[in-house]
Amino acid sequence: MGAAVLFLLLAMIWIAIPIVQRWASASVSVPLERLRIATVERGDLVRDVSVQGRVVAAISPTLYASAAGTITFQIDAGASVEKGQILAVVKSPELATQLRQARSSFEQQAVELERQRIESRQLALEKRKEADLADVTLVAAKREKRRADAADAVKVISVIDYEMAKDVLRTAEFAYEHAIADADLFDERLAFELKASQLALDREKILVEDIERQIDELSIRSPVGGIVGDMLVDQKAAVVRDTPIMSVVDLSRFEIDTQIPESYADDLALGMMAEIHVGGQVYAGQLVAVSPEIVANQVRSRIRFIDEMPANIRQNQRLTTRILIEERPNILKLQRGQFLDSGGGRIAYVLDRDGLAHRREIVIGARSLAAVEISGGLQEGEVVVTSSIDQFQGADTVFITD
Repeated sequence: MGAAVLFLLLAMIWIAIPIVQRWASASVSVPLERLRIATVERGDLVRDVSVQGRVVAAISPTLYASAAGTITFQIDAGASVEKGQILAVVKSPELATQLRQARSSFEQQAVELERQRIESRQLALEKRKEADLADVTLVAAKREKRRADAADAVKVISVIDYEMAKDVLRTAEFAYEHAIADADLFDERLAFELKASQLALDREKILVEDIERQIDELSIRSPVGGIVGDMLVDQKAAVVRDTPIMSVVDLSRFEIDTQIPESYADDLALGMMAEIHVGGQVYAGQLVAVSPEIVANQVRSRIRFIDEMPANIRQNQRLTTRILIEERPNILKLQRGQFLDSGGGRIAYVLDRDGLAHRREIVIGARSLAAVEISGGLQEGEVVVTSSIDQFQGADTVFITD
């Protein structure tokens, strides 16, 4: 009986010695209830960032005065308007004077062109008259030449008279040719002068049309349907060209104006997909604008609804938006926790079956809101302390009590 008891005691001591040695190696003990633990798993990791955004109108143009003058508003701030509706009129005496002057110049040029056409026809008629007279003279010279040829055949005309008849014919031919050429050249010159006058008239017409267009633009119309926003000048105020006078908000399309932490600035790219949470439902969105400027450690961006937009959304409403930055398939990942901050993302404590947590160097890869990629130091299935490790005081081994 005594031998059996002694053997049992020795066996218990033999089993307890390694456990006691492991406990003795732990310089710190921490209750398990104060820790959060997670298991290293293999799966897909989606890098994302969740931000709060403000609903703003996708289209909210600012209208400007097209000329200097006095502004007269046709509507009030907050009024509903339709596309093309006149919102304000700028009265510009200067443009009105320019239009009267341009019309007067145009009419004067038109009268001058008609007068020139009449004179051109008259001068062309005189040149044709000279050519016709030269033709008559040529016909007469040819007739005298034929008479001289007949007289010379019967030797009843002197040589001098015969030669004179030939000279008269040649002179008439030259005169006729020159008259025709002069008439043709004169017609070309008149056509050129008429074309130049026509171009001058067209220039005056373009000037009139341009001033009329400017006067028509004095009636400022709404480029979109929506409501009138801020009135930037007072009623009957004197404005100069390109002065902003009001804004119009299109309420048919909305975007999300967000502020993203600076740490994600290098990862953002136009076209990234996003999830917009509205009233318990998720709507697809797309990152359409990223500001190159960083203000107060924040990057301003715009997210646009795609395919579908909620019906009950309103301007300035606060919404939660999740931007999907990257997806990594089939990797080792671990739930995020305070150990990343307290350990600098380089240290983790791995639990074994004996209730001990061992310090281990790890390598962290990509991070998401819920998990981090494990690039080295941990294996699939290992259990890791994800709460703060400051309480472990940097010990290599920590005893975890129940």
